[in-house]
Amino acid sequence: MSFSLRFLSIGLALSLLALPACGPQPDREAPTDPTDVWRQGPPLPQPVTNNAVAAVARGEEVEVYSFLGLDSTKAWSGVTNAAYRWRMGDEAWEALEPVPGPGRLGATAAVVGGRIYVMGGYTVAEDGTERTVPDVNVFDPSTGTWSRGSDIPVPVDDAVSGAWRDSLIVLVSGWSQNGNVDLVQVYDPARDAWHASTSIPGTPVFGHAGAVAADDLVYLDGAAVVEDHPRYRIAHGGWRGHIDAEGIHWTPLEDHPGPELYRAASGTVGTFVVFVGGTENPYNYDGIGYDGVPSEPIRQVLAYSPIADEWRHLAAPPVPSMDHRNLGVTAGWVFLVGGMHAGQRVTDDVWYAPVELLLKTLF
Repeated sequence: MSFSLRFLSIGLALSLLALPACGPQPDREAPTDPTDVWRQGPPLPQPVTNNAVAAVARGEEVEVYSFLGLDSTKAWSGVTNAAYRWRMGDEAWEALEPVPGPGRLGATAAVVGGRIYVMGGYTVAEDGTERTVPDVNVFDPSTGTWSRGSDIPVPVDDAVSGAWRDSLIVLVSGWSQNGNVDLVQVYDPARDAWHASTSIPGTPVFGHAGAVAADDLVYLDGAAVVEDHPRYRIAHGGWRGHIDAEGIHWTPLEDHPGPELYRAASGTVGTFVVFVGGTENPYNYDGIGYDGVPSEPIRQVLAYSPIADEWRHLAAPPVPSMDHRNLGVTAGWVFLVGGMHAGQRVTDDVWYAPVELLLKTLF
């Protein structure tokens, strides 16, 4: 099914005209010390990794959220359904009503209409059994309450999500119980309904990273299933999908600079899709690669401009990190919450940066 024609209205046409025509700009006097760009926020109430992150602006307040994930034990029993909120300016995070249902990993979060949609993920049993879940949990920041959306038709975890025009949520590829899927599943919050869009043409993956910038859906790398040992290996390459009334028109991206990425944090910053951290070595959830080698994080911020069709870099946070899902981005701020540091150490770190200052560091 294609994207609904109802979104190609006069209002959409006007919004397209209003988009800033600002691809990568000539380098300006950019801060060279990452601590001049990235600031450290109050720590999470506990170290957590593989959490779904979102940020919402409400009036004068900016709120950052962390949902689900894994605690510092990195054991099945450490998978949590905890939910936390930080209001910028407050000295500490606060615990919220937990995400309904079991704790899970590999979920993703997207914001539409000021509500946060926490989707998919997988549970881990004591015997190691993993189960992909179809859950769509909806958090309303204005009331602090949870509700339930219609289940994902084909449950996925470690998928990429992106919000299109503050109207639809696009869920791309990911693992579904017994293997990766090539599906693009689209959720319409206004109708609480799902439909299928154009499948990805590349290799199905999990742990990839991406986001939607204007009408372009971008994702890269992740882990693919292979025939020999180890069963899961890093996938090389990215894809760009242009969204219109007919569906998604996919084209391969030119190779990005630097290493391939697994479980990087991703989001839309200005007109760029950005990728923070990640690792070259795919792993399950304890940070030990499928090849038996401990995975180590990368310190970088990679940025792709759909307008200019080119890759750039931005100033990276001071500490390398991996095992992320989403960046929180709202009201001119970008947030990196939790994750793993070197030595597969689960962290309670929170880093944030003003978008305007971050974009001045393009190189």
